Amino acid sequence: QVQLVESGGRLVQAGGSLRLSCVASGRTFSNYATGWFRQAPGKEREFVAGMTWSGGSTYYVDSVKGRFTISRDNAKNTVYLQMNSLKPEDTAVYYCAKSKSTIPTIRPYEYNYWGQGTQVTVSS
Repeated sequence: QVQLVESGGRLVQAGGSLRLSCVASGRTFSNYATGWFRQAPGKEREFVAGMTWSGGSTYYVDSVKGRFTISRDNAKNTVYLQMNSLKPEDTAVYYCAKSKSTIPTIRPYEYNYWGQGTQVTVSS
C-alpha cells in the first residue's frame, strides 16, 4: 500500500507561483513513475505532468510547458510541482498519483494510488 498526501495549494493571484508537494508513505514511489493531475469543476481529470522513477524523463501537457516543473526527492519520498506564471485556467484540485509502470502516461486508470488532492485557485 502507498499513501499519498498533497499540500501547498491555496489562493494566488494570476502571475504568481506555488509549489505543491506530495509525500508518499508505505511502499513509496520505488521503481514507478509519478504524475500530477488536476480536475476543475465539471471537467474530467487531466494529466498535468509526470516523471519516471529515475527522474531522467519528464512529461507535461502543452498548456503548462515552460511554466510548471515536476521534480522528486527520493530520499524524502516526495514529488513536487513547481507552478509559475499561474493563470485563472489553472484553477483546479491537483492530485498526485503513482503509476502502475515506470513511464508516466496521461491516462488516470494507469495509476493505482492517488492522494486526496489540494485546491489551487488562481484569481484574475
